Amino acid sequence: MSVIELKQLRFRWKGQQHDTLSLSDLQIQRGEHVFLHGASGTGKTTLLNLLTGIMTPTEGGIHILGQPFHELSPTQRDRFRADHMGVIFQQFNLLPYLSVLDNVLLPCHFSARRKAQAGQVQETAEQLLSHLKLSPELCRKKVTELSVGQQQRVAVARALIGKPELIIADEPTSALDTSTRNNFLDLLFSEAEAQNSTLIFVSHDPYIAKRFPRVIELGEINQAMETSA
Repeated sequence: MSVIELKQLRFRWKGQQHDTLSLSDLQIQRGEHVFLHGASGTGKTTLLNLLTGIMTPTEGGIHILGQPFHELSPTQRDRFRADHMGVIFQQFNLLPYLSVLDNVLLPCHFSARRKAQAGQVQETAEQLLSHLKLSPELCRKKVTELSVGQQQRVAVARALIGKPELIIADEPTSALDTSTRNNFLDLLFSEAEAQNSTLIFVSHDPYIAKRFPRVIELGEINQAMETSA
């Protein structure tokens, strides 16, 4: 089953003559781990904004889980994203005044679907944190008391809770050293695979590309080109 299907996708800012992004047909299947690579200016951020519904395409279609995502209203896109997507941001976007556990549980407050799929939500959150090597003692602490690496794993647990079909990670390893980065990737792959979630990982780091079975590189003309990992 295709989780993502792009058809002749184009995006151009109003008043500009040239496309910021131009992609031919592209499909990503359920459970795939995909590395999206490209230098600055090749359209990575634009593509992420289109996939998450922050922006809509100038032309073409975006189908996610069979839904014509580009045809939904802003409110419908927000609801769809809350129900079906987990996003790991570069700056993590954790709420500093909440505990580790409460940060992880946030998606369940915004999505009845993910809350239902999580089951016993607190127990599920604690299990996710444990799988990500965060001890029970840390669950009650505020996220500001954690190291950068620990905060990153909290962001992963928040993205994974409720088993969303699609995980999007935007440069999540940019602040990590090599050892911490490798450990993080191992944990992320393991948890995404356990949930059969599709993972799209965006980075400019060519080393990380070697860890992925599928690599999509956005060329200078913003035309997607696939390479072997």
